[in-house]
Amino acid sequence: MSPTVHTIPKYIKPPIFCKNLRQWACTNVTPIRSLLLPPRYHSCYPLNLPPPHISHLPRPPFPLYPFIRSCSPYYLSFLSSPTMTLKSSPDPPQSSAKTVKLVIKGRVQGVFYRDWTVENAKELGLKGWVRNKRDGSVEALFSGNSDSIQEMEQRCRGGPRAAMVTGLDVFPSDEDPGSGFQRRPTV
Repeated sequence: MSPTVHTIPKYIKPPIFCKNLRQWACTNVTPIRSLLLPPRYHSCYPLNLPPPHISHLPRPPFPLYPFIRSCSPYYLSFLSSPTMTLKSSPDPPQSSAKTVKLVIKGRVQGVFYRDWTVENAKELGLKGWVRNKRDGSVEALFSGNSDSIQEMEQRCRGGPRAAMVTGLDVFPSDEDPGSGFQRRPTV
């Protein structure tokens, strides 16, 4: 199978003063030129390299989780109902409630990990607490429905922007979470 060769139509000629097709394709005089040329001539692609993988890109300067995460299922069901009225049917059956203790290791102290955890746990409707440990890790107790706890575990694997999580241990717990979610002092 022979490789596909892209040729530029004869009626599209680069001006003499442009040194290469990439420069000609990306001039802001006629942006349509970049649509007419094959992608290898676009300025966003290096000549012989594929586009970078997302894991090699730098982290964005702001947290993306409010924009990426889905809304609460109750809010989505409210929006998707034809009349957009309050639900008259009883609530759907909740996932079974459970309590777990997490130990998060890595660069998790001094990067506002506890405040971030409190904010996310309250957003998911979880009860419990979070605290620093003297060994440099962060310990948290989460209590609530299992779906919210799973979501919180996934969020804790990433943490806030400045954190670098290297390990996350999850243990079942019978401890009383108390009311609401709170930040506790270091132990």
